[in-house]
Amino acid sequence: MNMQTLIKPLIQKNTARIVLVILDGVGGLPGASGKTELEAATTPNLDMLAGESACGLHIPVAHGITPGSGPGHLGVFGYDPLESQIGRGILEALGLGLEVGRTDVAVRCNYATIRDGLITDRRAGRIPTELSGKLTGKLQENIKRIDDVDIIFAPGMEHRFAVLMRFPDDLRSDAAMINDTDPQKEGKSPLPPAPLSKNAERVSMIAEKLISMAHEILKDEEKANFILTRGFSGLPDIPSFHDAFGLKALAIATYPMYRGLARLVGMDTPALEGGVEDEISFLKQKYNEYDFFFLHVKKVDSYGEDGNFDGKAARISEFDKLLPQILELKPDVLLITGDHSTPSVMKGHSWHPVPVLLKSPYVLGGICNAFSERECVKGELGILPALNLMPLALAHAGRLKKFGA
Repeated sequence: MNMQTLIKPLIQKNTARIVLVILDGVGGLPGASGKTELEAATTPNLDMLAGESACGLHIPVAHGITPGSGPGHLGVFGYDPLESQIGRGILEALGLGLEVGRTDVAVRCNYATIRDGLITDRRAGRIPTELSGKLTGKLQENIKRIDDVDIIFAPGMEHRFAVLMRFPDDLRSDAAMINDTDPQKEGKSPLPPAPLSKNAERVSMIAEKLISMAHEILKDEEKANFILTRGFSGLPDIPSFHDAFGLKALAIATYPMYRGLARLVGMDTPALEGGVEDEISFLKQKYNEYDFFFLHVKKVDSYGEDGNFDGKAARISEFDKLLPQILELKPDVLLITGDHSTPSVMKGHSWHPVPVLLKSPYVLGGICNAFSERECVKGELGILPALNLMPLALAHAGRLKKFGA
């Protein structure tokens, strides 16, 4: 019996509100000073909150497994990431407002720089969003159809965009099993979009033609002269957040992929722009209209992936200054955590447990002196699977009845 099956008959309605803040990639490792990014950041408000909250560390997927953003968020949302595997392309496409159907394969793409057959920049220097939009429009203008497959582009932020390959008939469940063409390192050649199953051969052929045509169109661009494809995926079948947990939920996120993930599980996902302060302002506006709020803070992860220790610590400090505005709303339950760890020293996601705090009237508290990896490991939550966080939030919100007689 999975967790959702266990708690579904126990769910009860009330007026309690739950706020979940995901500081993307918040977990880290010691830098040159011997401190992690959380320990180096200036966080008086997070530290105060940790002192009166239940703290711990969560395992996004399993011990030793490094999660992508999709599994990392799904676990915190209460979905077993091993049972609900969602391709990154679907998340990106949904987040950019594309309607995805059963005959579609979605792909998450990066503009990249290639010279003499080798990738010199996997993100094309993080080109401005405005330029990226123009280039994506140019691709759409010139590539509307490949063979009998409609091609639909959607511009994203900076170097990112999404592509939908809309086939004329239903696809098998393994039709999108194609490897990423991004080798994950500069100085290497892009990989071919090779099929990993017999049913993926048709999709692979279309993808290969798409990449070749895009390169021909972009070849004279200074930076964005190539595209890398990642996360080929079809539409999964998972229960909605409302059905699983009885909550009317709002996602507050500026990056498309995270809106896409929230939309996939049935949260309301309005398009937003701006920084964290704008997100918190929107939370205040909508606070009386929903039961559950997911607020996403992206830049913590971005600086970690760039190996910028000081930048990541600074983004955490910036959030800390804004935290009192969330506390003023007096949510019945406040969860603050990350979807995964992104240590700056590793320049990428890692398998390390993620700090988490849960604030409600019904915790022990008084155990941790700060919100950090070393302090949270002392906390009353211990080290727990990420998918246990939602049942805990529901219980602390008084939204779960007693199990059994």
